[in-house]
Amino acid sequence: MTSLALDSCSAAVSPATVAEEATLAALLRCCLREVAGPRGQVWHAEPYVLLRVADTVLRVRAHGGLALRFEGHPDWLDEGTWRPLDADRLVGLVESELGGTNEEFAAQVGASRRAMAELLAARRSRRAPTDPWLASEQRLVFGHPFHPSPKALDGVGWLRYAPEAHASFPLRLLGVRDDVLAEAGETGRLDELAPAPTGYSVLPAHPWQLDLLADRLAAPLADGRLVDLGYGSRPAVPTSSVRTVYDPRIDRCLKFSLDVRITNCVRKNAWYELAGAVELTRRLEPVFDDLAVSFPGTRWLAEPGYRSANLGTRLLEGLGVIIRTSPWSVCRPGVTPLLSGALAVPGPAPADPVGWWRAYVECVAPPVLEAYLRHGVVLEPHLQNVLVGVDATGLPVEAIFRDLEGTKLVAGRHDLSGLPTRVAEALTYDPGRGWDRVVYCLMVNHLSEIAASLAGNGPVKELWAVAGEVLAEYAGSRGWPRPLADLLAGAPLPAKANLSVRWARSADRWAGYVPVANPLAMLS
Repeated sequence: MTSLALDSCSAAVSPATVAEEATLAALLRCCLREVAGPRGQVWHAEPYVLLRVADTVLRVRAHGGLALRFEGHPDWLDEGTWRPLDADRLVGLVESELGGTNEEFAAQVGASRRAMAELLAARRSRRAPTDPWLASEQRLVFGHPFHPSPKALDGVGWLRYAPEAHASFPLRLLGVRDDVLAEAGETGRLDELAPAPTGYSVLPAHPWQLDLLADRLAAPLADGRLVDLGYGSRPAVPTSSVRTVYDPRIDRCLKFSLDVRITNCVRKNAWYELAGAVELTRRLEPVFDDLAVSFPGTRWLAEPGYRSANLGTRLLEGLGVIIRTSPWSVCRPGVTPLLSGALAVPGPAPADPVGWWRAYVECVAPPVLEAYLRHGVVLEPHLQNVLVGVDATGLPVEAIFRDLEGTKLVAGRHDLSGLPTRVAEALTYDPGRGWDRVVYCLMVNHLSEIAASLAGNGPVKELWAVAGEVLAEYAGSRGWPRPLADLLAGAPLPAKANLSVRWARSADRWAGYVPVANPLAMLS
């Protein structure tokens, strides 16, 4: 088992084989982090890490620190003999270890594995976008490295819309009669997509979602509240989140609802998220203006408006589209935005990895911490929510933050009294939950994966020493606030428990955390 660079799926290696390796690796990471680790059932016996799951001892060569990159193939101990481990056997061990019943779990893992194989096969015959940003958005074939079923999704016909398969497709366009139009904020760019009949406004829609809503759309299409305007004139390109696409005609990203469970969630824009995006954009504009003064490379993708149809909650949410600024419009000339998640995929290292890493951490980390500590804003800087702008030499010079669904305001630090109760609730975290989210996304999900990719098979300690210097410099400039002092002293880090939430079949918002070792602790 390698670190699974995308080019590992060569003609000599079948997509099914690579998908099996990726599935096994992700589930094994979950076991180390959420099952064996918290129960004290992990040991280090160089060059192996050993763990016990359901009274069975497993071993694997690992490197990369928190990121847990594997070398070779994992084994299980069978009456004194080491035998190759496969994903199905590990699923069975997890089921035995966790007890109870979850008839969905094995099926979700299997569905994720099949999806990876289909994506890898499709990529062999399709070309990546020529736009480097869009190409980076479509590189996440293996999904979340610490999720038991990172590519599991419901429904059929999904491959034609999958970013990992280099999909592009024209959007469906509806006309919404003015008396049932629902919108807020700046929506005028949508009207540039196509002419609408008098008394109607243009509403773009994801073709997959219209198929899913076909029964509910029949009546409003029949009585004229909606009209079908056909397909858009240019293909839109799906980004890493699947339901968010880039439409080059209007140079905007459009975040649609998809009534499909993908990993942990059904991906729809709830009514309070539609309103919340516009409200947060208004509130965050001065925050990001201030951040950009202190950290000139800081950018963000505003979500200034939404549009839908007021045809009951089901269709209001199902047809709702959030308008988002495009990264090319916020990066300064000569800077190329790239998805951070794509930079975590193993590939060629920069000529000066340590210098590149210092620049990267300086771009990404201080504004995230400043947003929380000074402004009471919880950004969600995980690998799919951050773009890094690189200059002509490939050096990071900008950090672009996006997706306001996960951005929250710290309770007690903002006046939300004028908002509907459900909107206000969806926009806030208490201080402890907010700090956990910031630290998990920044340190565990994000920086640890980038560091592991830079280090390759080598140690990551030197990179974390550099990160510690950057964070300490920032902490010193802010008087060493207690949360940051604890972080730099080596306090354990919160890691999201994706296996646990999938096993419990809970909504993603109820996902908890497990403590993991802080890589800054080894520097003390």
